[in-house]
Amino acid sequence: MLSTLLLLPLLGALMVALLPMRDPVWIRRVALAATIVVSVFAWSLLAHFDPVIAEIQLYEVHAWHDRLGSSFSLGVDGFSLPLILLATLLMPVAVVASANVKQAAKFYFSLLLLLETAMLGVFMARDWSLFYVFWELTLVPLFFLIDRLGGQNRQRRQKAALNFVLYTMGGSVFMLLAILLLYDSASTHSFSMDTIAEASRGLPVTTQIWIFLGLLIGFGVKMPIFPLHGWLPLAHVEAPSAVSILLSGILLKMGSYGLLRAVDTLPGAALALQTLLVALAFISMVYGGVLAWRSRDLKEMIAYSSISHMGVVLLGIAALNHAGFAGATMQMVAHGLVAGALFYLVGLLYERTHTRDIGDYTSLVRTMPRFAFFMILAFTAAVGLPGTAGFIAELHALIGGFARWGGWMVLLSLSLLISAAYALRTVGRLFTGPVGVTMKNVPDLTRTEMLAVATLSFGILAIGLYPAPALHLVGASVTRLSGFFGA
Repeated sequence: MLSTLLLLPLLGALMVALLPMRDPVWIRRVALAATIVVSVFAWSLLAHFDPVIAEIQLYEVHAWHDRLGSSFSLGVDGFSLPLILLATLLMPVAVVASANVKQAAKFYFSLLLLLETAMLGVFMARDWSLFYVFWELTLVPLFFLIDRLGGQNRQRRQKAALNFVLYTMGGSVFMLLAILLLYDSASTHSFSMDTIAEASRGLPVTTQIWIFLGLLIGFGVKMPIFPLHGWLPLAHVEAPSAVSILLSGILLKMGSYGLLRAVDTLPGAALALQTLLVALAFISMVYGGVLAWRSRDLKEMIAYSSISHMGVVLLGIAALNHAGFAGATMQMVAHGLVAGALFYLVGLLYERTHTRDIGDYTSLVRTMPRFAFFMILAFTAAVGLPGTAGFIAELHALIGGFARWGGWMVLLSLSLLISAAYALRTVGRLFTGPVGVTMKNVPDLTRTEMLAVATLSFGILAIGLYPAPALHLVGASVTRLSGFFGA
């Protein structure tokens, strides 16, 4: 089933590339149909997944190179399946957000579907060599999507694409070295994640630390965490709206997901470096919030806020207990839904007004009431208001962190206050005051646009009001991982 899921978006990309017509509307419809099929198939995995079992499920393996110990092995657990569901949910929204793509439509939508294949491969891979192949494969479509189809300023979009690739490849070098050291540590000389994990847990703590630091750099660039975040703002600003949705909604989660696998593989190093991890988490939360508060560009502001929110994920991981791991996993899902909705709405607003400066907007609630409703909902979820998915995630991270560090968790509260400050400021600028001359005739959301953002909003409210199914889905895997640390 997982091989089929992996091949479906790839087949969709081939279909789009081989379409005889050049009409961008029909090309987008075919791409949308392909992403919907992938999403339906992915969500059907819930019927075959037992959340009570902590081990890898739906496992399949095909040998690549017996001598090297590499294989094409796929599987899912409570950490990977929610992110697969999130990725397949965001893809149709990204296609809907690409309604204004007219030129090079085949190239654009084929790259989007290829990107989906690579993302799903990262979350399903159970072999470190396969994981690394899919990890690097995401760079190819992202580079061309930003460099060729990004912002109007050619130099800026080329700089953004190059920065993104260089940062990620630089981090990947450290990750590759760490993976090779892990491979060498396993007596069976296998790239299997399970085999390497069993062998690595018995390594000396000093050896574990050096390997873990290499993985931390590679995954930290993608998350991103301070000070490895330099590529993020420019890439988000110059990327097409659909790419920003995927970049913030799911691609950042590849880094945090990889870090969870690193903690599972090297628990001794994670425990030894716990203070470093929590320090990076606190700095990222406050630093990202301050930069978001200072920003006037809506897209840039949401990009900086992602640093702060991913800092909450790192905090949950650093707690090394049940509540912390649950909070980290829930925050990955919550931020994917919230950031996806925000980037989608900001992209629609930019297409209508051709500006992202919050100073240019006034009282949009009168001309765009439907837009105002979903935008305010997304911002309240970003702040972590009770009743939204963000609250459930941050509450678990707070409980897990308090169990480890007590009063130091006031820094998490400080980051939440900063988030509330820029969220309220943005809502005030967008939806209060007299209606400006340039904003009188801005059209509201269409039915298709409303359906896309309503899907994400439903997920935000569903998890916030009734989190039990989501927590049950990740519970067994969280319990197994926290057991390594006596939690």
